Amino acid sequence: MKKHILAASLALASFSSFGAGFQLNLQGLRQLAMGGSGTAWPWDASTIFYNPGGLARLKNIQVYGSVMSINPTTAYGNFQGSSRSVQQSFTPFNFYVGGTVRENSRLGLGLGIYTPFGTGLKWDDNWAGRYIVQSIDLKCVFVQPTISYRLTEFLSVGAGFVYANGNFDFKAALPVQNLDRQDATIALHGNASGAGFNVGLQMKATEHLQFGLTYRSQVNMDLSGGSAHFNVPNILRNTFPNTTFETALPLPSVLSAGIGLKPLTNERLTLQLDLNYTGWNSYDSLRINFTDHTNSLKDMHAPRHYRNTLTTRLGGNYKISKVVSVMGGAAYDPTPVTNGFVSPDLPDADRVILTCGASIKPIKRITILAACEFVTSLKRDAKYNYGNFNGTYWTQAITPGIGVYYNF
Repeated sequence: MKKHILAASLALASFSSFGAGFQLNLQGLRQLAMGGSGTAWPWDASTIFYNPGGLARLKNIQVYGSVMSINPTTAYGNFQGSSRSVQQSFTPFNFYVGGTVRENSRLGLGLGIYTPFGTGLKWDDNWAGRYIVQSIDLKCVFVQPTISYRLTEFLSVGAGFVYANGNFDFKAALPVQNLDRQDATIALHGNASGAGFNVGLQMKATEHLQFGLTYRSQVNMDLSGGSAHFNVPNILRNTFPNTTFETALPLPSVLSAGIGLKPLTNERLTLQLDLNYTGWNSYDSLRINFTDHTNSLKDMHAPRHYRNTLTTRLGGNYKISKVVSVMGGAAYDPTPVTNGFVSPDLPDADRVILTCGASIKPIKRITILAACEFVTSLKRDAKYNYGNFNGTYWTQAITPGIGVYYNF
């Protein structure tokens, strides 16, 4: 019975990597194509996310929409064998409307609806780590009304209130079999919400040189009324009753600084550099409180010990003509997950990111964008001490996207 209790505790703990591997930087396609950089230069209405201070720099109201398809694959291996995750696709989206309220106005207003966290992972039901995780799926949407004001020709400021709503689904096996010799399972489902803010400064030194500084606050996702469903043999139903639970999941703060430059020797080219400092260390543990308790089902406390990270992003935009532009970029994104805490629900590792894209303006007011991101993690020999589970992981993902915006 102790083995059964341990397995249930591990399963309940594994969705605690809600943060690291689920963080997305896909909120604007032009910025995505430039390595995810976009703090300094207000290209379009997606500056609502990248730097609210840039919204007052737009010349008019703009409507922007984009959708992407994330296609991740994770490979696992140890001395006993290897496994590969089941192929899946996830479709984060972004919608923005905003800009200056009238021509030459100093005031900008906008609304952003975007997906900064999402995707998931699914393994074969009988893989080696099935007692920790079989599948996990997360979706999170932020809604951000935003105001921006151009104080001077040099400095613009902006701020947005963030309301976040998310849900997740999780499944794992338990090391006890029913009469059909199939593993028992645990399934978790929950909805969470939280609030935060996004503030930014945008500085236009010259037509060729711009700077940006932004801070996106931590968002504490409060989850109550989540369901915990145990599919177990009749003899264990009183030990693991179906019940509800509550918890709090902190999404980290991000401090970003950026610079954008048009070389004097080639005004068709714009170069960007962003540094993102993410406050992962706020996520030091996970606590789950159940509505019902038994001798085997108790409230849980699982250590996490994430560390803060500094991500470097570099990109460029080249204007071939008044109609067509091309973009490219790269980023290095170190993992916040320390060794000993690498769970197979989303085995995080340092990531190398390569991006490209293009935009075309078929008519005066409409611009169509396409971008693609390729992410590969460094192979990582990792340990998950909480579940006594070790192995080597390697993750890759390809994310194509398409979008369009309209200038009024």
